Amino acid sequence: MIVTGVTALLFAAAPAFAYVGPDSTADEANLSNHRAYINHGGQLVHAPARSLSGEVPEGATARCRDGSYSFSRHHSGTCSRHGGVAAWL
Repeated sequence: MIVTGVTALLFAAAPAFAYVGPDSTADEANLSNHRAYINHGGQLVHAPARSLSGEVPEGATARCRDGSYSFSRHHSGTCSRHGGVAAWL
């Protein structure tokens, strides 16, 4: 992903450990990373992450084949860098 001035401002304005998506109450303390990306619809979405507790993270939409959970808002491209979708949630 190429970071533009606008994208850089969005990430700079968001606290590193406070990301919670619009339809999510993800428990950041239970996730292996605290990264986010902007999807093709312009929405800020939590990046795929592993659950530290072994429980399905709140707000997850799919389990990827590598064991991480996706918070994607669209089926297209979900878990594409994580072996594909193992199950939709």
